[in-house]
Amino acid sequence: MNRLVSILKAELERWESGWSIGSFGAIGEFHQDDGEELLVNDTPSLTRATKRGAIRIVPRPDMRAVAYELLSPRPHRWGQGIALCLPEGRAPRAQRDVLTELGADTEAIRPDERDAILFDIGLAQPQIDFCIRTRDADLIAVLRASCGRPTFASEAGGAILATHPHRIVLSHLGRAEVYQKIGGPDTGGVSPPGPHTHVLPKLLAARRTHSANTPIPDGLVPCASLHPASPVLTTLGEDKAFDAQQFATFQTYLDLYGPAPYVQTKKQVWAALESEQEPTSMTEPATRLARTALRNALRQAARRAEASGDTATAECVTVWRAHFDKASEPEEDEAA
Repeated sequence: MNRLVSILKAELERWESGWSIGSFGAIGEFHQDDGEELLVNDTPSLTRATKRGAIRIVPRPDMRAVAYELLSPRPHRWGQGIALCLPEGRAPRAQRDVLTELGADTEAIRPDERDAILFDIGLAQPQIDFCIRTRDADLIAVLRASCGRPTFASEAGGAILATHPHRIVLSHLGRAEVYQKIGGPDTGGVSPPGPHTHVLPKLLAARRTHSANTPIPDGLVPCASLHPASPVLTTLGEDKAFDAQQFATFQTYLDLYGPAPYVQTKKQVWAALESEQEPTSMTEPATRLARTALRNALRQAARRAEASGDTATAECVTVWRAHFDKASEPEEDEAA
């Protein structure tokens, strides 16, 4: 646990790293810009706030990290992250299904927000409470009049979308706070860059804790996530030159906290490439997790070879990818 907390503190100091708290269909994300002013900068308590949003991670003795990589629909990319999990029986939140007033948000990250009123909007998600916070008297009156009913089947839903109150996403491992506008007509139909929230009704209906593509072991529930800097993508999700140091950093995390079959398969593939074996020397793995490891290992080897000018390895990887990386099964975008 001490090592994990040290990693979380180090990552909080890196502006390129992102953070999130959410479920399958409702999430609050915290991102920063390089040099962005910090209104709260408390690394020892894993807390940080800007004018656009805030994050606080609250480690517990039963917290477990799961590092993972995801396939991307774009063959020169992959996704990555670290899920901070709790045992299944210790993760559930209130799971309210109607708008509910919770009182003053005395745990707000910015001290001047602690007299604002918190309302759970009633998404009934397993491991999070998705809330809004406001001191707008008119909005509070509308919300109080709608309490006890589904938020978006009452006047409250439209009032929230029109006034853009702070969104506060709570789990047993912390909170994400988003102060920017809600993505929609007032933002050109897209989420603003930096801290933002997503609420996707079709996904919410499943009441799942996470995407099936994220390899969370049975019995664990992700209650917060760290998204370390990608070696191939900018913080805005655009392609960038391969960053060997950022790649190496995450591979260290994967060795510590990744699923053993995934890590072992990647190392097996890289060893085969290094010894210039033919792809026929390896049998395609039987599990989806191991097949993902194989394909990502090849994509990563290709980017590393390209960046270093290693044409011999690049040619070998091309042969292997023709054999194994043909997009023969569904892939999920990095943002999923």
